[in-house]
This record gives sequence, C-alpha cells and structure tokens, in this order.
Amino acid sequence: MASATIIGAGPNGLSAAITLQQAGVRTTVLEAGSTVGGAARTAQTTLPCYLHDLGSSVYPMGAASPFFNSLPLARYGHGWIEPSAPLAHPLDDGTAVMLEHDVTATCAGFGDIGDAASYRALLQPLVEDWPSLCREILGPVIHLPRSPLLLARFGLYAMLPAATLARSAFRGARARALFAGMAAHSVLPLTSAFSSAVGLVLAAAGHTTGWPIADGGAQTLSNALERHFEQLGGTIRLNHPVTSLAVEDPADVFLCDVSPRQLLTLAGERLTAGFRRELAAFRYGPGTFKIDWALSEPIPWTASECMRAATVHVGGTLEEITASEAAPWAKHPAAGAPARPFVLLVQPSLFDPSRAPGGKHTAWGYCHVSNGSSISADAGVAAIEAQVERFAPGFRECILARSATGPKQFESWNANLIGGDLSGGAMTPRQLVLRPTRRTYGTSDPGVFLCSASTPPGGGVHGMCGHLAAKRALRGLLAK
Repeated sequence: MASATIIGAGPNGLSAAITLQQAGVRTTVLEAGSTVGGAARTAQTTLPCYLHDLGSSVYPMGAASPFFNSLPLARYGHGWIEPSAPLAHPLDDGTAVMLEHDVTATCAGFGDIGDAASYRALLQPLVEDWPSLCREILGPVIHLPRSPLLLARFGLYAMLPAATLARSAFRGARARALFAGMAAHSVLPLTSAFSSAVGLVLAAAGHTTGWPIADGGAQTLSNALERHFEQLGGTIRLNHPVTSLAVEDPADVFLCDVSPRQLLTLAGERLTAGFRRELAAFRYGPGTFKIDWALSEPIPWTASECMRAATVHVGGTLEEITASEAAPWAKHPAAGAPARPFVLLVQPSLFDPSRAPGGKHTAWGYCHVSNGSSISADAGVAAIEAQVERFAPGFRECILARSATGPKQFESWNANLIGGDLSGGAMTPRQLVLRPTRRTYGTSDPGVFLCSASTPPGGGVHGMCGHLAAKRALRGLLAK
C-alpha cells in the first residue's frame, strides 16, 4: 500500500487526507495544535460559554463545495444554518440594502432607477447555472471547460475592477454599495483587475446555496472532516509540530497544508534552488485586525433588516469601501486601520443559540490592514467600534467583553497566516493562475506537494485545494 503524510489538519489538509485515504493510500496527518481545524476553529475567547469562531465563520463556498457535498458530514454532527437573508449592508439613511436569496427581492431594494434590470442581467445567468459555475471556478486552473459559454460570460465581467463594474452597471448608491462590499472579500483594491470576480461569485452563492454558518461553530465542520477521515482508517497525530520533512517517517508523498514560506523551511533541502526562489517571490496580501465580542443583547442596528442576516457589511458607500480597501496596499501604508475601515461583521448567535448563554449574544468584526501591521489594540478597537456605532447607536453599551487579534497575533496563532493574511496569499491576477508557482500543487521534488489555500482555487473554506492537490499526487503514485 502506498503511503502519504499530510502536514497540517486545516480543512484543506483534512480534505487531501480524505481523498488519499478513499483511494487506498495509507495516510497520516501531523498537526502541531491540540485540535484540528487550522483557521476553522471555535473557542471561548471572551467569557465562559461564549463561543467564537477564531478564523472563518461564514461558508458560501463551503456550502457550494463539490467535495464537501460528496461527504457524509451530517453523519458526524455537521450542519449548516442559513439565515433568512445572506447579507445586510446598512447605510447612513437608516436603511439597509439586502442581498436576499431571491434575485427579484434583492432588486426591489435598489429603488426605481433601472439598477434592478442591470443586476438581473449580471446575476441571473450565473444563478441559473450555479452548479456548472462552481465546477468551473472550483476546479483546476488549467482544464477543458465543460461550460465554455458560461465561463466566458463570467470572465468578461470578473476581470474588471469592482469599482469600474459597480459604476458602469449601476446608477444608484444602494446597488453600488452592495456590490462593493461583496467584492471587498477579494482583499484586493477595488480598482484592481479581477476584484469583481469574488463579488459576482458571492452574490450568485447568496441566491443559490446561501451564506450559511456552521451549526455549533466552525469547529463542527473541522471535527466532521476529522471523524470521517478516521472512519476511513486514517491516522491523525495532534501536538506534533513538524520542523523538517527530513526528520519525519518516510512516506511515498508528503502534502503540506502550509504557506510557501513555511514550505521553504520544511522541505528546503529537497527543493531546487530555482524553485526555492519562486516560492520566496510569492506575495502575501493585507493583514487582519479582528474583534470578538460578548454582548448583553443583539447589536442595536438602526436598520432592523440587519437582524435578518448573519453577515453585515459595515462600510457605507462604494467610495468609502474603495478608499478603505486601497489603504492596506499603499506603498507606505499607515500602521493602523483606515479612519473609516470597511468592517466585515458576523452575528452568529442570532441564528445559533448555542453560541452564547440564554439571552446573550456573540459577534465579531474585522477590517483589513497592511500585512504585518503593528496596529495597537486600542487603535484597532476604536476604529472598528466607531464604524459599528455609526450604524448601531448604543452598540458599545452592549459589550460585556472583547478580545482583539492583530496581524502578528494571527500569525502566532496559525503560522499559515503570514502577516495576518487570511487568504493564503494575495489574489492578484498573476497569483490567481500561478499559485504559488507555475507548478501549482507540485514542487521540484515529485514526492512533495502543496495543498493549502496558497494553491488554486485559493482562499475560502471549501476543501478543494486539498482535494485537487491529492488528486495530483495520486496521478504520480499511479505512474510509479
């Protein structure tokens, strides 16, 4: 029987392990931490009995993932909770523009200025053939398209800067703001090419498979992957940090759920000098400043519609969001957060009462800052909470406790999060395709593979990076 060792038990590492074990490869996972999950973990960080997702928390691509959907995860206690609306985006006039499950209901929130027709023209084709679109964008970067016309139409708009597409497609501030917030999940300046891609995909997901949270927290998804792998006969060793592949038990293949920078340390002696230079040139994106809150009551949004969504985009207009998302990319970025940061906020306890004691609540919010920023906790907290207070007066009076995490703390907690980058590397046009190098999952050593979010299709919890890397490794094993 062939053997494989997986370094790292994040969702991608576990997905790679499951794929290999299913194929009859004797697979062992080595994890430095005391629990599986990587950045998909849940813990009590503020007060006892208040559960906070430490990294990822909302899973539009997890619910759409062809790989996750092929697994019996419900058998192991995992389930999705889908709010009545995927997304709310409050505005200064006291209302909120909503991403609804229904395209027509979403369009009704734009006002009678023609934006409904533009939105429907952009999204309806993607919604109608969503399974095909997922298969294309979550598959290998280089492949023969099974839906070439759909992919070509998507690419025509996806390659545009989000700010350009928002201004050309929509006349009103409401539709522009909604699209800008979704595009900001690309963690690119909204003036950059391909920043529209993520906005279009997330909008289409909202109208189809949704933007769910994990019932009980992100840890339940990771635990379900772990239990399924073990049920298949695989082995996981926790509290097992790996400093070099050379000191681990021999295996036919090693798959590393790590960043390119870590791979240089783990496998440097096995890689050619040229390939090491390629890995060293990989670019990381902006960092993250995050606050977890324990709350005495729900966030008191001026726009009551915000209570219908787990995810709230706090940032105002297209122009404000564009300025906020450009700041971390400046040649000489400020150490702190923008004066009015775009805040991605999640309030899971509105829909999952297991996250907090009876009548109490949890929420978290984060903004993008420069990679490795030394922003102080006081500065980050002040900037984010001022933005929330702007749309929810009285919010600060609801806070029972908070826990703040800056870029350096994220990297200390999880070494994959270089400089606080939660996406596994910048999603620049070049790194959308050559991620992290032209070899994608492979390296200069035929026995070493990369299976992290630094490979296609990139960031997001969907397991496809690990699954596709494992399939690549399997082809090499079969060829022996």
